[in-house]
Amino acid sequence: MFDSLSDRLGATLDGLKGRGRLSEEDITKAMREIRLALLEADVNFTVVKDFVARVKERAMGSDVLESLTPGQQVIKIVHEELTTLMGQAGTKLSFTNRPPTVILMAGLQGSGKTTACGKLALLLAKQKRRPALVACDVHRPAAIQQLQTLGKSLQVPVYERGDADPVETAAWGIEQAKAQGRDVVIVDTAGRLHIDEQLMDELVRIRAAVKPHNILLVLDAMSGQDAVTTAQAFSEAVDYDGVILTKLDGDARGGAALAVRAVTGKPIKFVSVGEKLDQLEEFHPDRLASRILGMGDVLSLIERAQEDFDEQQAADMESKLRRSEFTFDDYLSVMQAGRKMMRGGGIKGLLGMVPGMDTKTRNQIREANIDERHFDRLEAIIRSMTPHERQNPKLINGSRRRRIAAGSGTNVQTVNQFLAQFKQMQKTMKQLGRGKMPQIPGMQRR
Repeated sequence: MFDSLSDRLGATLDGLKGRGRLSEEDITKAMREIRLALLEADVNFTVVKDFVARVKERAMGSDVLESLTPGQQVIKIVHEELTTLMGQAGTKLSFTNRPPTVILMAGLQGSGKTTACGKLALLLAKQKRRPALVACDVHRPAAIQQLQTLGKSLQVPVYERGDADPVETAAWGIEQAKAQGRDVVIVDTAGRLHIDEQLMDELVRIRAAVKPHNILLVLDAMSGQDAVTTAQAFSEAVDYDGVILTKLDGDARGGAALAVRAVTGKPIKFVSVGEKLDQLEEFHPDRLASRILGMGDVLSLIERAQEDFDEQQAADMESKLRRSEFTFDDYLSVMQAGRKMMRGGGIKGLLGMVPGMDTKTRNQIREANIDERHFDRLEAIIRSMTPHERQNPKLINGSRRRRIAAGSGTNVQTVNQFLAQFKQMQKTMKQLGRGKMPQIPGMQRR
């Protein structure tokens, strides 16, 4: 979503890096480019005007103009102002000491509200909480069934009463959750195609009935300025606590993410970075600012690794590699964990978190023809092997290779290449385990 904005800002700021000194004219020209980049990203005009004014005022100070690295100082200022624009970190959910904590979800139809309920339930379950869902959207066809399907896949209870009064259903659902020892209740309310009195009145009555500890507004990041308008209207009606921004993995302009905090004063608490249920993340404005400016996002990268890789399992894998006992089953486990880390942008999105890449390098990664179906083919090859073959690759002779190729929908050549790569990996790790430098083709030993 921020590719175009990142490119424009990156090109502008990269042009300032190599300068020994910056003149007022240099800064004025850079501010003009930054303003255009933000407007093209569909950021609210007033927000852009105030943002550029603050950056220019700080950039024209003596700390920048007299600095030995003025370009770096300007980048630092832009990063800090972007972070401030999107809000301060640490705006987490409030949890009561007397469960259950009630979370009321609001939003328009099509914003991804019901799916966001499921994603939030999974995120809370990972935090060792016991969530439940209450279906109060009796207006949209199949909304209750959708929530039930999500609950079943997550093993989270869904309390519903068909087309009964949603206000009464909300209060009843919370009592059910309390009786079953659930410590968090997420209430999915009805949406509309547009803001109207009926929608707001129902939401206000549900809020009065359940007295939620958190009210979250779900906004579609791809709706641009409309998202900010919606946020303002809901703020006047129900005074929500924070925003869940969905579809941040889309290819639309990302102005909503940059402007909603400045316009409404409400923080973005979570962002949805993909369609899968595990693709909801806590929002960190400083990290998003770093990624927009091409600085990478090391902290999110580390958190993903910690979430997706079991520490003991990783140590066992390393030990097996060094003893040349690494099997195809182990390879499959590592590959599956690695693919989890690619959620929300695939391998290109993952590489985008790596710091130290200039605009040119980021563009090369984005334009690279990385076929992620390659991983599907490798997994199919491994799953076409017998358990005995996975443990003992030396058993895989010509006839077995033909069978594996047929079973995986590939060809013998692809299977042979994969087996050769696996063998080379084992050899390399064995050399490293013995403290030897592995021989690299084309390099002579000294």
